[in-house]
Amino acid sequence: MNDRYDAGAAGHGADQYELVGYDEYGRPVYRQVPPQQQTQQPYDGYAQQGYGYDPYATGGQQAQQYDPYGADTGQQPQTPSYDPYGTGTHPQQHTGGHAAQYDPYGRTATSGQQPRVAEQTAYIPHQAGPVEEPVTQERGDRDYRTEQFAFVEEPDQDSEDVIDWLKFTENRTERREEAKRRARARVVALVVVLALAAAGGVGYLWYAGKLPGLTSSDDKKDTATPAGAQKRDVIVVHLHNTKKGGTSTALLVDNTTTKQGTTVLLPNALALSGDDGSTTTLAKSVDDDGSSGTRDEIDTVLGTEIQGTWRLDTPYLQNLVDLIGNIEVDTNANVPDPEAKSKGTAPLVRKGKGQTLSGKSAVAYATYQASGEAQNAQLERFGQVMQAVLRKLTSDAQGATTTVQTLGMIIEPPLTDKDLGAFLAKLADLAKGGDYKTALLPVQTDGTLSAQASASVVKDVLGGTAKSPDKDAAIRVSVRNASGVKDNTGKARVVLLNGGFSFQDGGSGATEATSEVVYADAADKDDATEVAKTLGLPAGAVDKGDVSGNADVSVVLGQDYAPSSS
Repeated sequence: MNDRYDAGAAGHGADQYELVGYDEYGRPVYRQVPPQQQTQQPYDGYAQQGYGYDPYATGGQQAQQYDPYGADTGQQPQTPSYDPYGTGTHPQQHTGGHAAQYDPYGRTATSGQQPRVAEQTAYIPHQAGPVEEPVTQERGDRDYRTEQFAFVEEPDQDSEDVIDWLKFTENRTERREEAKRRARARVVALVVVLALAAAGGVGYLWYAGKLPGLTSSDDKKDTATPAGAQKRDVIVVHLHNTKKGGTSTALLVDNTTTKQGTTVLLPNALALSGDDGSTTTLAKSVDDDGSSGTRDEIDTVLGTEIQGTWRLDTPYLQNLVDLIGNIEVDTNANVPDPEAKSKGTAPLVRKGKGQTLSGKSAVAYATYQASGEAQNAQLERFGQVMQAVLRKLTSDAQGATTTVQTLGMIIEPPLTDKDLGAFLAKLADLAKGGDYKTALLPVQTDGTLSAQASASVVKDVLGGTAKSPDKDAAIRVSVRNASGVKDNTGKARVVLLNGGFSFQDGGSGATEATSEVVYADAADKDDATEVAKTLGLPAGAVDKGDVSGNADVSVVLGQDYAPSSS
């Protein structure tokens, strides 16, 4: 246990200490060395190394203190003891004159109590606080070591509260700044993600050619390409009803320039020109001229170039739908089951959106024509079924070819099963992507094409030019229905068109018992007789009279008219 050092305790006679270790705070610990009698001299701040100064003086030796002002106090000041570790000197008041202890670092001891500076004061454990020495010019040249200093804490009852408050304020500020940084980071990340998503979406729309206001170079090229110069692949398909008879015809068009697929429905009343220059209808041409002759006649009338003919009988259509796994159609009518024995049986196909049709129901819907309906209504149902089949068919050329081969159909040359499979696969891809539509070719009552039809379908879709047979080449027949049966008008129209006559609808009127065929000029008598024969009317029904409109022959259908006999 070290004795406490007291500046005024001269009784101890202790004037020097030596280092023995460090306490738990890192401060040096000293012990007392044998005492030496010293005489403390007053310190003169201006006398650092004057006369009488012995740098090698030991304790007990006296040196004359230099007074630069020549003042003589009559007594010699006592010098402080030497602190070898630079912690400050501790003056002691001794009796008698003793030489000042030498400081090897050039510092002279101080006497009296000097003002204390907290940040420059070091303490020795269990000893009184040192008296600070004034700053001298040589302090900057001194060599300080770490072990020369020791620091102690000066606890304050409010310091911890202040520190805690400062920490709290600092932590809260840091948390706010961190929250702001995280918020900014999240905003930046969100903006980057949205920008990437927008760029990806715009890029996809640009690539797909669906970006409003902007088009790719290919789209601009397609738009600039005239309709007649666009490349198209066309196949004609004839649906043969093997049970009820009759055909339904459509053109399957793949516009490879605009990437657009279309089903063009051709009414049976479409007027065609035969090889001999005579006028016929599409339905009659299919029955009489076959696939090859009909294909050429369609090319002549529409200005198209058909690559092949697909004969699709109703049993093959049923197998095709079953093979691809049914189809979805928005049906517009309730279709009765053709095999039902009673009228109260539930319909085979129900009217409604998204109806699932099997092969059997698809055939029944595609060939259904209700009583009083025009043939165009049935033709449009056929178009619905064809587009639904294409949506369900595979887009792979090899897979579509396998499907065609599985059906076992007889493919008419020059079309092959491989060509048909590849063609249907392309249309299936367009149908799945929404780039497919169905269009009905508008035909006038006489079977010819109007200017509207030429612009909307023939020119835009098919890229051709309408060339209907010359009206003067066929006998113009006006028909007025007075039989009381609405369907008789349409049936007579088909019969006359198939017979090579031009049909004009004369409307309907009051019911008459007998039918009548009237001609105006004697030159037209033979033509009138041929018209009566075509409609299944007796020769006595032919008579000379007034003819309505610009017709060559006028026909009045009476109650004696029997369409089945024509």
